[in-house]
Amino acid sequence: MRNNFFLLCLIFQGVIAQERDALLEGLFEDEMSIEQQVLPQKMIFTQSVLWGKNGLFRKTGISKLSIAQRQKELKVRNVMLKTHQIIGYLTLAGMVAQGIMGGRLYNGDYKLYDTHKTMGEWVTASYFTGAGLSLFAPPPLVRKKIKGLNSIKAHKWLAYIHFSGMIATNAWSKEDRDWHKYAAYTTFASYATAILVFKF
Repeated sequence: MRNNFFLLCLIFQGVIAQERDALLEGLFEDEMSIEQQVLPQKMIFTQSVLWGKNGLFRKTGISKLSIAQRQKELKVRNVMLKTHQIIGYLTLAGMVAQGIMGGRLYNGDYKLYDTHKTMGEWVTASYFTGAGLSLFAPPPLVRKKIKGLNSIKAHKWLAYIHFSGMIATNAWSKEDRDWHKYAAYTTFASYATAILVFKF
């Protein structure tokens, strides 16, 4: 009788263990499906480092991964990208002013040198602030794959050019006047085009 009771207890424990394991597996499946719903499959590196499943904000508990938290993050994303756009227009205006002053400097009007230098520092600061707002904004819910060339792809490709151009413009500002000028023109042209293609 004792052996039968012991056998029944073992069977009962086995059934409970199986149910518990199934329940835990279900919980992990639900967890995975939430992650799949709230995070895009692909993120740019800067977003992944901060906002990814194992990103800095997740590990430190600043922004735990949940549907409610992602809704808040999307609002933050919206504000960051709108600010990126406003700063982009201000930066473009600064670049135009820089180009006018730079042209006068090349023609021998050195009275504008200090103004040109100060304006250059402001344009550089606003440019990299705007770039940072775009690069470090929380990711969207889903990244849509669109075949062929479109305004978003063109905007991103041009960003590689004007980002490199901005670094080169600053690097050559004291080293080589001609290369500084070419880099500045390239930066301005690609930056202005990036804004235009995104707008239209």
